[in-house]
Amino acid sequence: MTVKRAYKYRFYPDAEQEVLLTKTFGCVRFVYNAILRYRMDVYQQDQVKINYSGASAKLTELKVTPDLSFLKEVSSVPLQQCLRHQQRAFTNFFEGRAKYPVFKSRKHKQSAEFTYRAFTYKNGQLTLAKCKNPLDIRWSRKLPCAPSTITVSKDRAGRYFVSCLCEFEPLLLPVTDKKVGIDVGMKDLFVSSDEFRSGNPRHTAKYEVKLAILQRRLAKKTLGGRNRAKAKRKVARLHAKIADCRQDHLHKLSRKLINENQVVCAENLAVKNLIKHPTLAKSIADASWGELTRQIEYKANWAGRVYVEIDRFFPSTKRCHCCGLVTQSMPLNVRSWECPQCGTNHDRDLNAAKNVLAAGLAVLAFGENVSDDDIPISPSDSR
Repeated sequence: MTVKRAYKYRFYPDAEQEVLLTKTFGCVRFVYNAILRYRMDVYQQDQVKINYSGASAKLTELKVTPDLSFLKEVSSVPLQQCLRHQQRAFTNFFEGRAKYPVFKSRKHKQSAEFTYRAFTYKNGQLTLAKCKNPLDIRWSRKLPCAPSTITVSKDRAGRYFVSCLCEFEPLLLPVTDKKVGIDVGMKDLFVSSDEFRSGNPRHTAKYEVKLAILQRRLAKKTLGGRNRAKAKRKVARLHAKIADCRQDHLHKLSRKLINENQVVCAENLAVKNLIKHPTLAKSIADASWGELTRQIEYKANWAGRVYVEIDRFFPSTKRCHCCGLVTQSMPLNVRSWECPQCGTNHDRDLNAAKNVLAAGLAVLAFGENVSDDDIPISPSDSR
C-alpha cells in the first residue's frame, strides 16, 4: 500500500533567497485577496459565481496590468496554486465543511506551494524556480523519493520550513493480541485500560510566567516601531517552542500506543464544544485531545493497527465495568467511587478506560449501532 506523506524540514535561506521568498509570499497573498474580492463583487452585483477558470482568467488580466508588473518577478506556479486552494475553500464552504473564505494577512503564517514544474530535486538538493542556489535544508531524514509538491512557509517566529509531499510504503507492524482503551483527561493526558497513566507536562503552564513577561514588554512598545517588531518576534518564538514541545510529546505517546497495541479504542469527543468551558478552556487546549486521536488514527492505518472511536455520549465514566450499573450523576470532583450494586471501588479514569475498551470491542463485533446490552462486563473484576 502506497500512501502520500509530507516530510517537513527547516531551512535557512541566504539573502537573495529571502528576498525572493518575501516577494513570493506577498504576491501569493495579493493574488488570493484580489481574486477573492473579485469573486465577491461579481456575485453581489450580478449574482454570478466565478469558478476556477474565471479566476485564472482574472489572474492573467492582473499580470498584464502595468501597476502590477511585480507579479512577474516571482514564479507563476505559486500564484496558480493559491487559486486552486481558494477554489477548494469555496467547495468546502458550499458543501458545509468550512466557513466562508477570508482574506489573508501578512501578520500570520506565510506559505507558497510549488509543483514539480517550479523546483528541481537532484542529488539531495532542492532548488526553487528563479533561485540560483539550492536551499540550505537541515535534512533530519532521507526522502523516500523525489517530491511531487513542496510547500515553503514562514511562521510568525521568522522560521522557514519546507514540506515535501512524497509517496512511501508504510511498514506494517507485527500482529499482537494486546488491546487497549484510553480515557483522556487533564491530570493525565490519557489513562489506559491496562493502568498506564501518561501524565500531563502542561507545556503552557510551564512557560506561562515567561510568556506573561514578554507580552507585557510587547504591550509597552510603540506601534509600528522596530522594538515592537522584535518584542513580537520573541513572543512568537516562545509560542512556537510551546507548540513544538506539545507536538513532540503527543507524537511519542501516540507512537507508544500504536507500537504496543493491535486495537486502540477512544471516545469521539467534541473538543470544539469542550474548549468553550469558562475556566478549563486553556487546560483543554493545552492537552490537545483532538490532535492526539488524529495521530493515533493515521499511525494505526499506516501500521496495520485498528483504531476505534465510540460515541461521545456513552456513559464510560458513570458505568461500572464490573456489573454494568450506570449511576445517575458523576461530578467532576469525584475521582473515585464505589458501585452500590457490586461494591467495587473504582478509580474514575481507569474505570472509564475499561468501559471504552469494552465499548470499542463491541463496535468491532456488532458495528456502530451497538446497544448497551451488547457491551460486555469484565468477569475478572466482578464479584
